[in-house]
Amino acid sequence: MIAAAAVPHLSAGAESRRKIVDTHQHLWDPDRINPPWLQTAPEIIRSRHHLKEYQAATAGYDVSAVYMEIDVAPADLDREAAEVIALCRDPSVPTLAATIGGRPDAADFPAYVERHSASGFVRGVRQVLHGPSTPTGHCLRPEFIKGVRYLGSKGLHFDLCLRPGELLDGAKLASECPETRFVVDHCGNADVKAFHPALQVGEKPEHSVDHWKSGIDALAGKANTICKISGIIARLPEKAAPGLLAPIVNHCLDAFGPERVVFGGDWPVCLLGGTWRQWVEGLAEIIQTRPEAEREALWRGNALKFYKLPSAP
Repeated sequence: MIAAAAVPHLSAGAESRRKIVDTHQHLWDPDRINPPWLQTAPEIIRSRHHLKEYQAATAGYDVSAVYMEIDVAPADLDREAAEVIALCRDPSVPTLAATIGGRPDAADFPAYVERHSASGFVRGVRQVLHGPSTPTGHCLRPEFIKGVRYLGSKGLHFDLCLRPGELLDGAKLASECPETRFVVDHCGNADVKAFHPALQVGEKPEHSVDHWKSGIDALAGKANTICKISGIIARLPEKAAPGLLAPIVNHCLDAFGPERVVFGGDWPVCLLGGTWRQWVEGLAEIIQTRPEAEREALWRGNALKFYKLPSAP
């Protein structure tokens, strides 16, 4: 974990006064829905992390959120979607909309999407593609492409959560589905070790810097993609400062430009590297020299437009 002293608070809590849209809010209660992967996850995230805990983690910040699916078993997809839609209906909670789980190559995918998007709270769909059970190239199968194209026809987006070595597959998918909008999750799942040789003692990074950059640049070259600045804090070594993430963050911001990036907290997965607050304050340090208009667009403005959220929930 990052030591608390490693990330100083900014100018009397300047960032805590900023309005933030967190586009990657996970919530789970293992007593209700227990995703298969969570059962063997590190202990720090294995317990209940639901709305009460999220509000405690973000206390002191003016936060609105977009729920992000949690890779439940296929049999639980409908239940997860229904529960988060019910949450979005409650005006007293910060969750305003959702990216639900789904399997674009499933025969009943259109009916599933129709069923839940009718609520008015669903903005997109994600299937995690970097897990060990998902083969390379899965997202380029004809059935998968067909399902993702269907999302575009309904005005919904698809989140790309890929292995960093397969970002070019994501770019090809974006080309095959020009009417669908895509969100590149977690800065393309960059491995922080690749950018800092001192961290590579006894463990090689998953990719080279140039390979990751070429994948990000290919995705940024597609007009129907945006990038979510999220997730990478979970890959920090113990007690490392978030400043180590600067090369990753800055390349994504420069590649996609100030109007095609959004912030994601990735709570509680972020706890593998630091608290939600430490991620926010660490990111604020990284981008502090960028123009205020660009910082505001990252923290809130771009998400309000992309996810079609009310500006004053």
